[in-house]
Amino acid sequence: MSGTNNLNKTPLLDRDQSILAFNERVMDWARRRDVPLLERMRYLAIVSSNLDEFFEVRMAPHLTAAQANEQRGLYTTQTFERLSDQVHALVAQQYAIYNDELMPLLEKKGIKIVPHSERNPRQRRWVKEFFVNEVQPLLMPVGLDPAHPFPQVANKSLNFIVRLAGKDAFGRENEVAIVKVPRILPRFLRMPAVKGSKQMHFVSISSMIRSHLGDLFPGRQVTEFSQFRVTRHSDLAVDEEEVKNLRTALRKGLQQRHFGQALRLEVSAGCSEFLSGFLLAQFGLPANALYRVAGPVNLVRLNQLVDMIDAPALRFEPYHPGWPVQLTPGQSYFERLRQGDVLIHQPYESFDAVLGFLREAVLDPDVVAIKQTIYRTGSKSELMDLLREAVRRGKEVTAVVELKARFDEEANINYAERLESVGAQVVYGVVGLKTHAKMMLITRREAGGLRRYAHLSTGNYNPGTARLYTDLSYLTADPQLTADLDQIFLHLASQNRLGRLNKAVIAPFHLHRALLDRLDAAGKAAAAGKEVRIVLKMNALTDEPLARALAEASQRGVKVDLIVRGACVLPAQVPGYTDNVRVRSVIGRLLEHSRVFYFRVGDDEELWLSSADWMNRNMLRRVELAWPVTDAQLRQRIIDECLLVYLQDTRDAWLLQADGQYRPAHQTLPPRARAVLQSAQSTLMARYGTKG
Repeated sequence: MSGTNNLNKTPLLDRDQSILAFNERVMDWARRRDVPLLERMRYLAIVSSNLDEFFEVRMAPHLTAAQANEQRGLYTTQTFERLSDQVHALVAQQYAIYNDELMPLLEKKGIKIVPHSERNPRQRRWVKEFFVNEVQPLLMPVGLDPAHPFPQVANKSLNFIVRLAGKDAFGRENEVAIVKVPRILPRFLRMPAVKGSKQMHFVSISSMIRSHLGDLFPGRQVTEFSQFRVTRHSDLAVDEEEVKNLRTALRKGLQQRHFGQALRLEVSAGCSEFLSGFLLAQFGLPANALYRVAGPVNLVRLNQLVDMIDAPALRFEPYHPGWPVQLTPGQSYFERLRQGDVLIHQPYESFDAVLGFLREAVLDPDVVAIKQTIYRTGSKSELMDLLREAVRRGKEVTAVVELKARFDEEANINYAERLESVGAQVVYGVVGLKTHAKMMLITRREAGGLRRYAHLSTGNYNPGTARLYTDLSYLTADPQLTADLDQIFLHLASQNRLGRLNKAVIAPFHLHRALLDRLDAAGKAAAAGKEVRIVLKMNALTDEPLARALAEASQRGVKVDLIVRGACVLPAQVPGYTDNVRVRSVIGRLLEHSRVFYFRVGDDEELWLSSADWMNRNMLRRVELAWPVTDAQLRQRIIDECLLVYLQDTRDAWLLQADGQYRPAHQTLPPRARAVLQSAQSTLMARYGTKG
C-alpha cells in the first residue's frame, strides 16, 4: 500500500472535538488533590471561560447547519449533536466537581457561599439592607406584553426570568417578566464576620436577587423563576475590502458583538419546562442548546471569589522569576548584544528585562527609531507608555497595531488613537491578514553608521500573561536578521512587495511552504536510510496539509515527537499511518505557549522559533514570523528547556492514544516508576526562581 493511499484512508481527528478534549485535560487540574484548593477553583473557571469562547467562535456554523437539517459537509446536524453531547458531559463534570468536591472542601476551611435557606437572622438582615440600598435601585424588571417585547439580552450577561400570578396595575395577566442584572454589580459579596470568628461567609449576587424577587413585583406572586445566561456568536466579521476606515468599522462592530446569534442557553437546574421552553423559543434555539446547571450559570465569575479570599495556604506558593542568566543588571543591552544573542525563557526568567530593553532605547539619545508590532499588550501597558514617551523625545516610532486581535479589539483601537495623538506612525498591517508576528526593531546611531537591535518573541508584549505563559524572547543584533525585520516592517507599512529575506521566514508568503518542504526532505532522508528526528512544540496542530505531511514523513521512517498543548488533529501511533508519531500535551500551572521547531537529519540539526502555531489561519491568513537559532549554545539550551524536559514529563503530560483519546503519562508507567514523577515546569521553576 502506498503512503499516499494510506494517508487518504485514515481520517484526521476532529478539530472541535479536540478543543473540547483539551478542556477536559484542563479540568483535571480542578480534580487534582495535589493542587491548592483555590487554584482548583481557578481551573474550573478557566474551563468555563474556554467553553464561552468555544461557543462564541466555533459553534455557530454547527448550530446553523442543525437548524437547516444539513446532512452533508463540514457542518451538519450530526456535528452539532456530537459537540453538544460532549459539552453537556463536560459541564456535568464541572458542576459535580464544584458541588461535590470544592464547595465541601472550602466549607471545611471555614469558607462558604451561604444560600438564603442557611442564612441566620443577622445575615438575612445584612443581605436585605444591601439589596435595598445597593442592588434594587439598579434593577429594572420588564413585564412582557405587546408594548414590552422580550428585551435585548447581552452576550454572557446574568438575567432572571420570572413567572407571576395575579394581575398587573392595569388589570392584565401578563405572567412573564425579565430582570437584567447589571455587570457593574459584584458577583460575590463577603458578609460581615462574627467578632472573633475566622470564618469567611459570602453571598452571591444571584442568590441575593433570587431571595428578594418578590420585592420587585409588589402585589404579584412569583410562582416560578430561574437565572439564565445566553452565549452568542462574537467573532467580528468586517469586509475589509469594502470599508474605508477599518478602525471605525471595528468600533461599530464592537457595539453589535454583544447581540450576535444566540448559541447556548444556561438556566438553573430547577428551571421549569414552561420557562426554559419560553426562553428557547425567544432565542430560536433547539432543546440540546439548553444547559441546566446546579449552581451559578457563570463559573467564570469564581475568579472574583478566589481573589476575595485571603488564604495564602490555599494558593500556589508565589513564584518569583529570576533575572535572565545571560544579562547583567545595569549593563547596557546594546553593549551586551554586540557580544552575541540573548535568550529569555519566560516566565522562569523575568519579562521585566524586555521592558528594560525598550526603556533603555527610549531614554538613549542615540536611538533614532523604534518599530513595534502590537497584538495583545494588556489593559494597562507600560510598553505603550514607553512608546509615547519615545515620540515625545523625538524618536521615530512606528507601531503596527493589530485591530482584530480577538476580544482585544477595543483596547488596541484605544492604544492606536493614543499613539497617533502624540505623533507616532500607526499602521494596521495588511488588509485581510492579522499581524500576529511579535517583533521590536530599534535603530541606533553609532560610530560607523546606524545599527539595528531587535527583540523577537513567541508570545505577546503583555506583562500580565508573561507571568503565566511560557514563551521565548530573543534579543539580537544580528545584521542579517535585523535587516529582515526592517524589510518586514517596511512591507507592513507600505504594502510594497516583500524582498528576499536573509534568515527569517514569514507567513503567509513562505512559512507554510518552507515547513512542508522540510517535512518532505526529512521523509526522503529517512527513506534513504538516514536517522531523522523531528520535535515540534506548539499550541495547536490543525492545518491538514501539515498534519498529513507529518504522517507521510512518519511512514517514511521519521521519528516525530509533538508537544501540542491544545487541539491536535493528527492521531498518534495508528498502525500503518502514524506508527512513528508520538503526541503529548502538557497542562500545568503555567500555560504552555512557546513555539519551537526542531529538525535533525543525521548529524545536521536546525531549530526555529516562531509566533505561529501549525494552523491554517496562522499559515495563510496571518502575518507570522519564524527565525532560526544559529548559536549552538542557545540552540542546545532551547532543546534542553523546551523539548527534552517536556518529553520527560510524567506528572503534567498527557499522551494521545491511537483511538484519539488522551491518557495521563503517569498511567503508562510501571507501578514502581509512579512513585517519583517528573514535571517540566517544576524543574524549570526550581532552576530559575528566586526567593521573594
